[in-house]
Amino acid sequence: MTLEEYKEIVGLCAMYITMLQMLAGTVICKNIYQKSTSKGVDPIPFLGGIGLCILMLRYAWMLGDPAMINVNVFGVVTNAAYMTVYYYYAPNIKDVLNLIWKATIFVTVFLVYAQIEHPSNVEFRFGIVVTALLLLLIAAPLIHLREIIKTKNTEILPFPLILMGTLVSFNWLLYGLIIDNVFIIFQNAVGFTLNVTQLSLFVIFPSKKPQDGLLSEQKKED
Repeated sequence: MTLEEYKEIVGLCAMYITMLQMLAGTVICKNIYQKSTSKGVDPIPFLGGIGLCILMLRYAWMLGDPAMINVNVFGVVTNAAYMTVYYYYAPNIKDVLNLIWKATIFVTVFLVYAQIEHPSNVEFRFGIVVTALLLLLIAAPLIHLREIIKTKNTEILPFPLILMGTLVSFNWLLYGLIIDNVFIIFQNAVGFTLNVTQLSLFVIFPSKKPQDGLLSEQKKED
């Protein structure tokens, strides 16, 4: 049997695993709720998730791919819910609104471009856009790499999202190979590599809470 015969099965697996990844954000929102503040939590995975899912949804419509359409509709809804929680508990609402405004303009520009571009070019060129944005979003946590190395603490990284992202990128890579779509193959091959790299940081620098460090220092003093 050829891989083509497994297209529907792999597509469904990729879709459901991606939905599970998107639900991983509930863990982060739970922590925000328990602390009653979103301070120290990076909003980019949520806000970027909304924008990227909207653009990926537009790309999925171009391809006419039901699996991609369903997963990105789900992504818009879930990430919007997470961003609402973040906004509600944000210590500085003005900064959050500023980020939302910038993201809205950014996404609108590309949606307008997709509408006015010539039909023979739009699928390829828009594919380049969503691929670049996806890789930037996946790599975003690496912005904190210097701080992680300095403090030897990965608490700032969204472990649930990165772990699920590794599984998701692998499944979509396989799906991309089956449908022979160069953009899906490339973005998920690079995405898988980036996610594995970030996961390795949790092995090298295990996450620890500040109070854990204080307790260890007190034990040394005793």
